[in-house]
Amino acid sequence: RKNTKRVPSFRKLLRTSQIKLDNKLKNKQFKQKSAAKKYRKEQKKLREAVRDAISRKPFPLEECKKKQVAKKWEEKEEEVALPLDMMDEDDLKLMEDLAQKASFLTRDLSSNEPVHIKKRKHESVIEKYEKVPRRLQTEPEKELIHLLPIKDKSGIIPQAVEKPVLSVAHDEEEDMEQDMEEAEDFNEEPLPVLTPEEMAAQRRQKLQERKMHIAALASAILSEPDSNIKKLKELRAMLMEQDPNVAVIVRKLVMVSLMEIFKDIAPSYKIRPLTEAEKATKVKKETQKLREFEEGLVSQYKFYLENLEQTIKDWKQRKLKKSNVISLKAYKGLAEVAVKCLCELLVALPHFNFHNNIIVLIVPLMNDPSKMISELCVEAVKKLFKQDKLGYASLGIVKVISGLVRGRNYDVRPEVLKVFLHLRIKEVELQKDSEDIAPKKKFMTYKEKRKNLSRMQRKWKKAEEKLERELLEAEASESKEKKLKLHTETLNIVFVTYFRILKKAQKSPLLPAVLEGLAKFAHLINVEFFDDLLIVLHSLIASGDLSYRESLHCILSAFHILSGQGDVLNIDPMKFYTHLYKTLFSLHAGGTNEDIGIVLQCLDVMFAKRRKQVSQQRALAFLKRLSILALHVLPNSSVGILATNRVFMQTFPRMDLLLDNESQGSGIYLPELDEPEHCNAQNTALWELHLLQRHYHPTVQKFASHLIAGAPTEGSGALPLDLSQRSATELFETYCMKGMTFNPPVASVAPRRKDTFLQRDSFVDEELNKQLQQHISETVSHKLLDFAKHLKESSLA
Repeated sequence: RKNTKRVPSFRKLLRTSQIKLDNKLKNKQFKQKSAAKKYRKEQKKLREAVRDAISRKPFPLEECKKKQVAKKWEEKEEEVALPLDMMDEDDLKLMEDLAQKASFLTRDLSSNEPVHIKKRKHESVIEKYEKVPRRLQTEPEKELIHLLPIKDKSGIIPQAVEKPVLSVAHDEEEDMEQDMEEAEDFNEEPLPVLTPEEMAAQRRQKLQERKMHIAALASAILSEPDSNIKKLKELRAMLMEQDPNVAVIVRKLVMVSLMEIFKDIAPSYKIRPLTEAEKATKVKKETQKLREFEEGLVSQYKFYLENLEQTIKDWKQRKLKKSNVISLKAYKGLAEVAVKCLCELLVALPHFNFHNNIIVLIVPLMNDPSKMISELCVEAVKKLFKQDKLGYASLGIVKVISGLVRGRNYDVRPEVLKVFLHLRIKEVELQKDSEDIAPKKKFMTYKEKRKNLSRMQRKWKKAEEKLERELLEAEASESKEKKLKLHTETLNIVFVTYFRILKKAQKSPLLPAVLEGLAKFAHLINVEFFDDLLIVLHSLIASGDLSYRESLHCILSAFHILSGQGDVLNIDPMKFYTHLYKTLFSLHAGGTNEDIGIVLQCLDVMFAKRRKQVSQQRALAFLKRLSILALHVLPNSSVGILATNRVFMQTFPRMDLLLDNESQGSGIYLPELDEPEHCNAQNTALWELHLLQRHYHPTVQKFASHLIAGAPTEGSGALPLDLSQRSATELFETYCMKGMTFNPPVASVAPRRKDTFLQRDSFVDEELNKQLQQHISETVSHKLLDFAKHLKESSLA
């Protein structure tokens, strides 16, 4: 029997995956085979039963009795004529079996002996095979149509009409012959072979048609989202493009188009599902239309996110679909576009539905082996942290990152933890944000009330404004408390993650990120943890397993702790001062690095913010060692160090001792000693400033001359405002950005850098570049000549 079911449409196929469709097809074929087999068995049994009923003619009961009596007399005569002992055993057994197989109608009902002594299962296979009626292969199978039976004097006679039925095998043969004929016809008319140019033109035409279709759908949705929300489904269906020539590009275009559409039409609130009571109530047409729009938007947004997730999973699992439309190499490009779309939605729609699902997808990809995908996800999380005022999204991301670090046994990229540094958690910003969030209500003035309202209206208006002011204050205080609560919970999770790494994974590559994070958020740590944390930091430094930058982060974290709430603690951080003094000369002098910036931050926290706890001997020792260091490092680092020396001379008294040649007190200066309190720095002089006055960098020259004059705030020796009003760290970063990190164009001890700042900066004009290089070379040559003459005169003297 032929299958009359219709083939499922293309839209129906889009709702399910290929695996589900294969399983459905297999189940359908199995059910069809089982039903056909069962039907054939029933027809066969029915035909056999009718055939037996027709072959056996029923007899009346009286005639049956007469025959039985006559049969007994005959048997007696035969027994007399032929005794049983003369018969073979086989013949006797066969006769007994035949006697027991009498029909129910021909049986003597008075007999109490059972008819079927033997069961059917004991019959041999050969006997069963012999009972099956034989028919020729050419003989077609007959299907019987049963009619009403006829009753006459002889009894009930069943009636049936035979109907010829074609066999299943015959149908299959015909189908095979038809397919062979179609194949022959197809082979007779081969498709024309296209040249590469024609194939490229055909591909461009198809791609242009798809682009126009995508643009038409997108513009229709954006123009009237309420009316054309169903077109989102049609546009999303193009994510399953099956043409292998344009499938990759079309899918990428559809992903990006849908992302932009959702960013544009998504409302500024979260859509919740309707309850059963709300669905049952009658509403206005506008309300019903809005509900349908929101329901369709949420469902299509969900399906879109599922498609992006499936694309990334297929690429991660190197899974190739059975359709073979897209190759495995192309899956990487699709996955990158999907990740970009998810990152955009993460930043643009933090308030909308399924934002937590996007976070769960993005955070593990921050640790992806692919550098491009990892950087995309890290940058997206940083942007979200910076623009998140309330803290809901930040809390969700921090929870997932903490679980990821713990689940991977601390084997993640350091960049995953470094995103914590961009959390927007500061007390100043908390107050500012709460003021921004609090709604500002404009109330009427007294003159406006007197002019526009009556006496009774003024009285009611006054009471109403008083109530509104109370409500606004309550709302603002509630938002403040809610934000503080969210930020406290977020910081607790961050510190738990940091402390776990300090306790269980001290040799992990995550340690620098942990120390850097502690240095930033140390002022927000509870005072109860200060003692234990300082002991851990000092033990890390003393172990010697840390790199130079990691030890600097330890020192910075310790002093951030002590400069905040740690002022109440009676702790002497002399060991941290000693370690920094000892390791200052470990800085790289021939290359630009970030260690100088960390050192400048440490010096600012150690001296400027703790000036009352620092002795004069310690300040003099650091001032001398920093002046020596300024001779060896690059110009941008020298500017930062000299700016720190300026702060030293203006903050601490009697720093001008080092500008005089006369010694103060007993002893001599010991530069090799690692103890700043006992190196007798008061008995030396800052002769390095005279060399720095002849430096090839003009800003270094200005700072050196300023320090030789005693770092005055006014007068001829004062610095210009653009230099005096900036901190040391800002100056260092400014000159790094401007590229002021080049070596003089003469032979020196340090190797010459291949690319100068003038070559790196694309925004500098070429003519100005040449003039600057010429001016620098002339200035350096003159300075070197003056220095050579000075050395010659001093040697002759």
